[in-house]
Amino acid sequence: MNDDPAPTMQALYHEHAGALWGFCLHLTGHDRARAEDVAQETMLRAWRNADVLQESKGSVRSWLFTVARNIVIDEWRSRRGLREFATADPPLVEVTDGTDELLLSWVVADALRQLSDDHRAVLVECYYRGRSVAEAAARLDIPEGTVKSRTHYALRALRLILEEMGMAS
Repeated sequence: MNDDPAPTMQALYHEHAGALWGFCLHLTGHDRARAEDVAQETMLRAWRNADVLQESKGSVRSWLFTVARNIVIDEWRSRRGLREFATADPPLVEVTDGTDELLLSWVVADALRQLSDDHRAVLVECYYRGRSVAEAAARLDIPEGTVKSRTHYALRALRLILEEMGMAS
């Protein structure tokens, strides 16, 4: 390479631009816009470091490929950094042994036993077995409107029983 940077860059471009473009395209997953940006930044860095390239004993093409690769890696790292966030303390993970859920299920079961048979049957079908109003009506052999009204009154009664037990406010 000679001392005049303009012809040197022109020669560098003509000799290596095609291979650099293909390499950048491969590095960016065939994203043409990103590949163009990486190739342009690589050539800009080559222009800024023309004296290093002239003194280099190694391959200019390998230098260009290394610079392009580093640009893509730096981009990836900076994007990853945007997705991560630091916290002062790690989040606390609450470990439960299931005791609270077990006690609550016993209280609710006891409250259900205090309901009338008709109210309990409707709640069991609709809430515990997950049946629709129509399915519960067919299963209990009662009209759908009766299922709806019994469900309403059963929930009111259950709430009162739980309040008496000190469980609901």
